[in-house]
Amino acid sequence: MNYNDFPHRRYNPLTESWVLVSPHRSKRPWQGQVEKLPTDKRPTYDPGCYLCAGNLRANGERNPDYASVYVFDNDFAALLPDAPSMEAPPSNHTFFTSKPERGMARVICFSPRHDLTIADMTTPEIRKVVDAWVAEYQSLGALPFVNYVQIFENKGAIMGCSNPHPHGQIWAQESIPDEPLKKQNAQLRYWEQHQRTLLSDYLQAEQTAGERILFENEHMVTLVPFWAVWPFEAMIIPRRAMARITDMTDAEKEALADAYRQLAATYDRLFDTSFPYSAGIHQAPTDEALHPEWHWHFVFYPPLLRSATVKKFMVGYEMLANPQRDITPEMAADMLRSRV
Repeated sequence: MNYNDFPHRRYNPLTESWVLVSPHRSKRPWQGQVEKLPTDKRPTYDPGCYLCAGNLRANGERNPDYASVYVFDNDFAALLPDAPSMEAPPSNHTFFTSKPERGMARVICFSPRHDLTIADMTTPEIRKVVDAWVAEYQSLGALPFVNYVQIFENKGAIMGCSNPHPHGQIWAQESIPDEPLKKQNAQLRYWEQHQRTLLSDYLQAEQTAGERILFENEHMVTLVPFWAVWPFEAMIIPRRAMARITDMTDAEKEALADAYRQLAATYDRLFDTSFPYSAGIHQAPTDEALHPEWHWHFVFYPPLLRSATVKKFMVGYEMLANPQRDITPEMAADMLRSRV
């Protein structure tokens, strides 16, 4: 079967879910939503930006005159450390189950410069971001009530980013969220059966196939996963199986920073625009268990489909049945490789 001509389903062993691939639909005419592109360049400093160095934030606190990476507690945190620690009172109906959720949410400013993105930063500058991630994962994960730390970045207004200043977020909470929990369960089953991590074997298979790898360095491999849902979805996978980013050597941290920069820059060159995405690191829980089954990885979910102005919408069949994509991951990898 020619994957590029006929509809087919692909299995994601990390989440134990399926995606419908319909490559013939990429030829259909588009008369749907067209996004507006930003028309002006951002200044290096914006006096009205609550993330710029020295500026007043919405809660009345003033940012320090920071020179590189700056981390602070989110002024509008989705999780709070002082939420009740006891279980909610039992409901008289099983359909109305709830429980309190304690946690913390932090913002990480990647640079004091308002006009930069990861694609514009140097590898040494991004290495400081990686170091901050490691430090935050370690400190937040050490809190007795925290069992999972989610590091992520939303880039671009169409991804719901409320501020264009280069930044990401770190949420830490009592429960393991649904997506990491799916990966936890799948990786554990694979480890118990093979005594190897799922992603170690997957990475070896991808390197043999060679169709979806974008680029690689000594310690990291960047690829379009076989089961990608978003049109230009990508993953950065460390060659060495590690449960957490705190397990990285200095050389691996440098390699991650460089792979992050290279992928972000490749995205920007694809449609000659500042490419939006949501990205995040999935890694082992911070529940004091060793988790040898975990192989941490960095996922990128960009919404653009055909151009800088046409995006993929997860509606209809995607909401009611399961995810669907038009171009194959192999086609997407070819397009991205041409811009590396």
